[in-house]
Amino acid sequence: MSRDEKIRSMLTEEEKGMIDEELSHYPTTRAGGIEALKIVQRRRGWISDDLLLAVAHHVGMAPAELDRSATFYNLIFRRPIGRHVVLVCDSVSCWLMGADRLRDRLRHRLGVGAGETTADGRFTVLPNVCLGACDRAPAVMIDETLHGPLTEDELDRLLDSQMP
Repeated sequence: MSRDEKIRSMLTEEEKGMIDEELSHYPTTRAGGIEALKIVQRRRGWISDDLLLAVAHHVGMAPAELDRSATFYNLIFRRPIGRHVVLVCDSVSCWLMGADRLRDRLRHRLGVGAGETTADGRFTVLPNVCLGACDRAPAVMIDETLHGPLTEDELDRLLDSQMP
């Protein structure tokens, strides 16, 4: 099997079906490229170079074009991440309301800084320019759930709920 054939076969039939269904809601495949990547990422955790090539081929986009979109959109993960992703809002509103204390608590509790994953692979902590929750500052998003306003103690309880 050639490398191209191998890459084309990386997507499961279920993933292809989900992507095709999602793309049917867009005027062009290019408009749904990010959504196609999100479908694969939800199932695989992150988007490797080969997966990006497979998605690009499936949706009919140039790999470089899809990669540009993927690297612009900060919620497409192009390297392995932890089982839980903690996005820390660092907008002006969150910063004014104490996001730095939450970031410090994460560093203390998890032993990792921004952009790092815990040794056990449980958490990845990432800064986020804005979570769109200025009225709930300071805010964090754990996986796909927004939390805020948060104190350090509330953050500890959220982290504890994600641990066995």
